[in-house]
Amino acid sequence: MNSERSELTLFWRIFLPNAALLLLAGALLVLSPAEVDSSPSAGQAAALAVGLLLMVVVNLILIRRAVEPLRQLTDLMAQIDPLAPGQRIDATGTIETEQLGEVFNSMLQRIEDERRESGRRMLAAQEEERVRLARELHDEVGQSITGLMLDVDHAARSASPAVRAQLAEVRETARELSGELGEIVRRLRPETLDDLGLASALTVLGDRFTDQTRIPVDRDITPTLGRLSEDAELAVYRVAQESLTNVARHAAASRVWIELSEREGRIVMRVVDDGRGLDTAASGNGRRGMRERAMLVGGTLDISRPPTGGVAVRLEVPVQRHR
Repeated sequence: MNSERSELTLFWRIFLPNAALLLLAGALLVLSPAEVDSSPSAGQAAALAVGLLLMVVVNLILIRRAVEPLRQLTDLMAQIDPLAPGQRIDATGTIETEQLGEVFNSMLQRIEDERRESGRRMLAAQEEERVRLARELHDEVGQSITGLMLDVDHAARSASPAVRAQLAEVRETARELSGELGEIVRRLRPETLDDLGLASALTVLGDRFTDQTRIPVDRDITPTLGRLSEDAELAVYRVAQESLTNVARHAAASRVWIELSEREGRIVMRVVDDGRGLDTAASGNGRRGMRERAMLVGGTLDISRPPTGGVAVRLEVPVQRHR
């Protein structure tokens, strides 16, 4: 807090100027040679009206100056973004405003700590559920499709040529379904992230995006990065994944750039496209999810429109090396 504050409480800052104003008015009435009759003339009434109006105006100015720190504190509180942790207010003025500022900052810290912890638990539960679903899809549905393809192959050996052609179409449909199922499993849990690390996982992610959308992806990925915690790596990967999903769904882009580097102890990941730019109506929950992931690992997320057009998603995460 700023040490330059008034030691007077808000009560005394309002009371003392008003008391001084009343004493000054009383002194002027006592010392003034002017007299007011029981039936004042027009001039006397005008003088009284002017005096009263002057007192009201001065009183208004004094009270406004006294409560101005509270208004400024209210404005500062309204500017706090709950998805941008670390913001604090620097309230100056009266003792009350500084005390309110300190209490508000303490409340923000408690809310951020509780939200970060609850968010971690929620995301951990989501990832566990993703792993469970991926395992069940792979082990149960995937094996069922594989069994179906084997049955179709077996039936085709003894079928007539016409039926064999129909069974070949069924087998191809099952093969496509198996490929789509495999892609769903990979999206649910990126095995490359666990096996090969963040840099390789982003490379594979870009390759798959190009295979699915036919949109070229230029990559500038530094392979020797300081290894992050598992939560931070997963947050970077999910933000990149969501960014590419938004490009495929909304951007109408012809090219995408993925960058990953380390600068001054922070991992910086950027996904940039040359599409039609930000759409406030699209992907609202996706963007909010990206901001929450960044917040939970102590990172910052910025979504902007570069001068060349399109959308630029920039995520910075502090390096948290494994102990």
